[in-house]
Amino acid sequence: MSVPGPGAEEAEETGGPTPSTPEGAAVPDGAALLDPAPAADGTRTTVTVIIPTFNEAGNVEELLTRLAAGLPAHLDCEALFVDDSTDDTPAAIERAALTCPFPVNVIHREVPTGGLSGAVVEGMKAAASEWIVVMDADLQHPPSLMPELIETGRRAGADLVVASRYAGGGSHAGLSGRYRVAVSRTSTLATKALFRSALRGISDPMSGFFAIRRSTVHAHSDILKPLGYKILLELAIRCRPRVVAEVPFSFQERFAGESKSTVREGLRFLAHLVSLRTTTPVARMVVFGLIGLTGFLPNLCALAALTAMGLHYLPAEVVANQFGVLWNFLLIDLLLFRDRRGHRHWADRLGRFALLANADLVLRIPLIALLVDGVGMSVLPATTLALLTTFVIRFVATELLVYLPRRGRAKDALAPGAGAGSARDGLETAQGLEGREKTEGLEKEGLEKEGTP
Repeated sequence: MSVPGPGAEEAEETGGPTPSTPEGAAVPDGAALLDPAPAADGTRTTVTVIIPTFNEAGNVEELLTRLAAGLPAHLDCEALFVDDSTDDTPAAIERAALTCPFPVNVIHREVPTGGLSGAVVEGMKAAASEWIVVMDADLQHPPSLMPELIETGRRAGADLVVASRYAGGGSHAGLSGRYRVAVSRTSTLATKALFRSALRGISDPMSGFFAIRRSTVHAHSDILKPLGYKILLELAIRCRPRVVAEVPFSFQERFAGESKSTVREGLRFLAHLVSLRTTTPVARMVVFGLIGLTGFLPNLCALAALTAMGLHYLPAEVVANQFGVLWNFLLIDLLLFRDRRGHRHWADRLGRFALLANADLVLRIPLIALLVDGVGMSVLPATTLALLTTFVIRFVATELLVYLPRRGRAKDALAPGAGAGSARDGLETAQGLEGREKTEGLEKEGLEKEGTP
């Protein structure tokens, strides 16, 4: 949806530029930008301001008013709302756009894939401007700062300009309560520690207010895997902008509505961190092992409860092991292989994982006996070697047998006699496999410099 603002007819008469239009959003006749005066150096810049929204009807009008008030004449600007709302936010955008001096477009998503970050990436793929600015709709990001982000990027030759609460002169005063401040600080320190190289020069990787060159995003759009609400972290790590600049800003109080920060969003952020950190096989193996260690706790708790109930310790050991297996599966499925869960049904994944985990026990005992009796090793080193060997085998088998797509899926879909829909699905699967191999290669090249967690 696109709504022309006032002055559109005048712009058309004077031959003003036509705004870039996101895919799927039709612009009515006459919906053109005002003819802006050039900057002091004769340069005019096109900007798409992407605003992801979820039930922000009370903020839209004020946001567009402030954005228009601070807009210099040399910026060709359009606002693109990517909306996942269940209230009347789309109607509020349409009303506010009627008095806006620049084009306002809306992409409404019925399925909010990837959360706020997914909305931003969808908007970025639709943008056709030189610069893309991302900001929240709740006015905690001051719209008046948008031109400074662009100008800083132009002066510094930067690919990414971050509005930072932690740069000199910045402030997080708008964060409500000590708890949110503590969470923000802890998240910032954790991410900077995990991704030292990729986040060098970015003091506020949790910021949701930044400007990035469209060319930087589109060159890496095939490897973006957004999740949750920390899109800057995704872009900085996967796109690797060459030059980064910062502009300090004071985080404001929310204008209207309620915060969308929840425990669920926090868990999604944790899953996103693990996904970014475990791109390389070595990193995945380390996290796989750490998750395996945590499985001892539910295993031991279940063993204690079962033996206290009078069950013999041998069957109790077998049953208790299943609690550890279930615990490990949940964490591995939710955190480590989140982006590969669509290849198999959850029951199929769980069954295969449990089979491998229990086979590990069956394999370990004969291996220890072989090392002790056949090779002459003592029990302790033989047990250690057996644990390491079965761990590596289990990790590789989990990747290959549980989380890789089933072979032949694309081939079956494209077999003679398959319908048009199934053939198309098969082609997409084949392309996805090829793209994933390319993606993992690019990610490995970029992320292996960081080391393992």
